[in-house]
Amino acid sequence: MLKKNVTLEHKKILVTGAAGFIGSNLVLALLKCTENVHIIGIDNMNDYYDVSLKEFRLKQIQELADAVSGDFSFVRGSIADKALISELFEKYHPQVVVNLAAQAGVRYSIENPDAYVESNLIGFYNILEACRHSYDNGADGVEHLVYASSSSVYGSNKKIPYATEDKVDNPVSLYAATKKSNELLAHAYAKLYGIPSTGLRFFTVYGPAGRPDMAYFGFTDKLVNNKKIQIFNYGNCKRDFTYIDDIVTAVTAVMECAPLPNDDGVRYMIYNIGNNQPENLLDFVEILQDELKAAGVLPQDYDFEAHKELVGMQPGDVEVTYADVHALERDFGFKPETSLRDGLRRFAQWYKDFYA
Repeated sequence: MLKKNVTLEHKKILVTGAAGFIGSNLVLALLKCTENVHIIGIDNMNDYYDVSLKEFRLKQIQELADAVSGDFSFVRGSIADKALISELFEKYHPQVVVNLAAQAGVRYSIENPDAYVESNLIGFYNILEACRHSYDNGADGVEHLVYASSSSVYGSNKKIPYATEDKVDNPVSLYAATKKSNELLAHAYAKLYGIPSTGLRFFTVYGPAGRPDMAYFGFTDKLVNNKKIQIFNYGNCKRDFTYIDDIVTAVTAVMECAPLPNDDGVRYMIYNIGNNQPENLLDFVEILQDELKAAGVLPQDYDFEAHKELVGMQPGDVEVTYADVHALERDFGFKPETSLRDGLRRFAQWYKDFYA
């Protein structure tokens, strides 16, 4: 098990994508559990999905920060704005950086590639450059860069479960290609400039106040509005659904352990964060409808079968995602364990409260 070598207390932590699903939950967790921490959040608040959700998350953060006398500063802007990122680093001198800002979504990348190049490539490059220059003039600089990758990098790999040692040179979407590019860029900067960096390949993150473009949220919206839901690959897909609290617990643990030099002397690491238990989509929607009924989102006599349509595979999609989390267990003694039913129950209860 890795020993903690980065103390978060009394540190300045930059979280990009702070109004996003994972980012906001990470900030909340840090405010609850870390003393004397100054968190700087940045988010461009774009309208890829309902901005009111992002405003809701920011309100939660500010209310908690006020309640615990936490130090939270928010910057509304894009990481693709190099001048803004440089100014932010010069003003705050963050010691730990967690880059969660990105244009998400596999299918959207087919229609709007520019958004992915701007945020996921140019934006991440700007973060790397700012981390690099944080060492200028003998300064201590960034102690650890943690960044979001994705299970999408595995593409159509036939070997399962997916292990970080697997070859991932054949992405099936532009989104996946940008995430693999992030890993390559981070490795180059770790090698050239000594920036300790850890990439996290997230597997199908879900939970309350999540992203409306994710299946569980989109299905719920359609069912509530009496529309049909489409289940791709005729229901023969499996996803390694990972509950948001498990994700945040893992990210926090990783933040405290900057990688030691590997055999090549590079302080660079990649981890999978998944539930290690893929669920069939048909089983998933059955559990979802049960919990939506239990929460009062759907009536008890709702005719679910009449609202279900089995369709073919979508471009850029894969049949199975399945995380090998051995390295996460080995290095941190941690394995995500929230069951899909428990996670969807919490989502359904939140949905009922939020949209009531």
